[in-house]
Amino acid sequence: MVIAGAMLAAIIAVPSGAVAHRDEEPTVIGHRGASGYRPEHTLEAYRLAIAAGADYIEPDLVSTKDGVLVARHENEISGTTDVSTKPEFAGRRATKTIDGVAVTGWFTEDFTLAELKTLRAKERLPQVRPTNTAFDGTLEIPTFQEVIDLAKAESRRHGRTIGVYPETKHPTYFQDIGLPLEEPLVRILKRNGLTGKRDAVIVQSFETANLRKLDKLIDVKLAQLINASGKPYDFVVAGDARTYADLVKPEGLKWISRYADGVGVEKSLIVPRDASGKLLAPTTLIRDAHRNDLIVHGWTFRAENQFLPADFRIGTDPNARGDIFAEFALYYRLGIDGVFSDHPDTAVAARVGFAK
Repeated sequence: MVIAGAMLAAIIAVPSGAVAHRDEEPTVIGHRGASGYRPEHTLEAYRLAIAAGADYIEPDLVSTKDGVLVARHENEISGTTDVSTKPEFAGRRATKTIDGVAVTGWFTEDFTLAELKTLRAKERLPQVRPTNTAFDGTLEIPTFQEVIDLAKAESRRHGRTIGVYPETKHPTYFQDIGLPLEEPLVRILKRNGLTGKRDAVIVQSFETANLRKLDKLIDVKLAQLINASGKPYDFVVAGDARTYADLVKPEGLKWISRYADGVGVEKSLIVPRDASGKLLAPTTLIRDAHRNDLIVHGWTFRAENQFLPADFRIGTDPNARGDIFAEFALYYRLGIDGVFSDHPDTAVAARVGFAK
């Protein structure tokens, strides 16, 4: 497969030892569903991701007032629902401190599931993805159980296993307000027969304490999310001096391997960029993680120019599509085990082409 010609060849001419061996083809995860084509975290976005060939669909999980896990990017929902247009809920607008940051809006934990079901989803990035706004006001907020039900039904329909890759959002915050995420999550997984390492489920979090807790409650695969800056909020609360940068060092990855099966990393931790957005030489993160028996999934792969490295942008419109296939080829070449993509069809197509 020829992509980006000599430029790409030069970029991936990395030092010996930086390229990691991969036994299986990379996993494609529909990031919040096919969120490049439908409003994120809706059953329609998940369904489209599956139709596009995604191996897993990814619901971010937050809690309702009555303890039901629902799929939203954040517990603050003014940017992803029509709640601000509902006069009956005007009095619930509030300012809260979430992970040390003051946030104003409407929060899932102040609504029962029945009340949330009266709301409708809307596109979170309308300027970037204006065609998605055609679905505004038509799609419900799904529960985690409804996402699992969809994955099961689509697995039967397509004749292949569709996995679920839930992320627990702000677990320390929800623990502190009396709505812990871990126990409801475990109950739902057990009720659906998703309890072991061989089951098609991976639970992920940016915090570490809740993953370590889950490691004692259930035997499904766990993935530690790692950002390009900052530190896990549970480290802030516990006074732990380590940062995400420390966790991607060999000793940090060894520590993660005690409770998790993989890491989900911001993709610039694998291939950094300079100040102009151009790609630099890859790091050894994938190799180092594999040496600690950790799989590596990267996020987030998006087709629009503004999300791509400068090397793969086409034209000057930040919202136009760039050469996303070249980016996938780069990361597949480096041995990444899986990718989170808003456009899972492109990840699947690039995977097929790269295999040739």
